[in-house]
Amino acid sequence: MNAANPIGVFDSGVGGLSVLHEIRRTLPNENLLYVADSAHAPYGDKSRQFIEDRSIAISEFLISRQAKAIVVACNTATGAAVTALRSRFSMPIIAMEPAVKPAVANTRSGIIGVLATRRTLAGDNFVRLFARYSAEVEILGQACPGLVEQVEAGDLSGDKTRLLLEHYVLPLVEQGADTIVLGCTHYPFLAPLIQEIAGPAVAVIDSAAAVARQLYRRLEVGNLLAVNAGVVAATQTETTTGTECFWTSNGLDSAKPIISQLWKRDVEVCRLPLLHSVTAIK
Repeated sequence: MNAANPIGVFDSGVGGLSVLHEIRRTLPNENLLYVADSAHAPYGDKSRQFIEDRSIAISEFLISRQAKAIVVACNTATGAAVTALRSRFSMPIIAMEPAVKPAVANTRSGIIGVLATRRTLAGDNFVRLFARYSAEVEILGQACPGLVEQVEAGDLSGDKTRLLLEHYVLPLVEQGADTIVLGCTHYPFLAPLIQEIAGPAVAVIDSAAAVARQLYRRLEVGNLLAVNAGVVAATQTETTTGTECFWTSNGLDSAKPIISQLWKRDVEVCRLPLLHSVTAIK
């Protein structure tokens, strides 16, 4: 692996762009590759085997594009596939974890709510977090079917999105939650509306910044930061910024405007090539 190589990031759809924003802020010199597997979103209603197969296939695609590290910017894919990815690939694999630990430190009422997909709430990662912290605080898990689809459609504040969020958020607040964890990378794009519904006394937090910091640490330890990349480093300045490349498994006509909307500038999006099924190869 070469320090000048890009970082690969993927999600079930466009939600991982919330993580990509934090990676760009933390690592301005890095070149970034992003895959939105929107044709198969949400992963929350897919089988574990399907998610594992897609995660491996997408990671192999990113590696074929010379990725030096992979960020699994999806809580559901983390729970279903990160063990398989780490056993298969030797590069740094950075995974998501719902921000339960900082929520425990933040809460005053001793009650925190976690908004996530059903599969994330039932996954090993969340079960371990619950076991670790449930003696200290009350953790209320709330599955949120439909929210991923709203973000995938670019509807961040419409009537349907608001009704769904009121249905999921208000019961948590009524039960005394003063901190809400966004346990899906799609949900930070809904954070302003979630905050409005929950009220100013409720903190809304996610783990994107922590993931970006962990990625920085892993690259630094492995001497893989772009600023250490020989000739490249000699030409870089503090104002140099890396590039971003985007792929989608969905139609380009729908994907390009939504990715541009969430990335906050017009971008080019490429069609993800057909990826072989790991199960079929077996």
